[in-house]
Amino acid sequence: MAGCSRRKATTASPVPALDLYQGGIVPQLRDRLAGHAQVLERVCFLSAEHGLLGARSPVLPYERPLTDARARLLRPAVCAAVRERLDALDHHPAQILLVAEPAYLSLLADVLGDEDRPRIRWITDPRAWDEASAVLDDWNWP
Repeated sequence: MAGCSRRKATTASPVPALDLYQGGIVPQLRDRLAGHAQVLERVCFLSAEHGLLGARSPVLPYERPLTDARARLLRPAVCAAVRERLDALDHHPAQILLVAEPAYLSLLADVLGDEDRPRIRWITDPRAWDEASAVLDDWNWP
């Protein structure tokens, strides 16, 4: 899971979230996971505009910072969507990787209180690809 990025592709038509975001770890993540459709199903973005987006969710460019008020508004829907995604998996993952600035963690606050939640491996620097890549290596992701 990664936070959305300020830099976005310029497009008048919706594109997958993984293609829209151009900042943070997204370019390296896109390169690493190209051609691995099954793994892409597990990649999500926390969006200040849309809440939780799958990597393939079609989206248009937008400009919206994640304020405290916006986070409070999005949190119930984001937590419900995360729980739904986890429940849809064959098995709950032991860990989730979150690469996002601190404000985005508040979107997951209710999930963090769940007894059966996966452990969150949180990287606070959205540009810390080396750290994120090391976690993906530990998980044997492509």
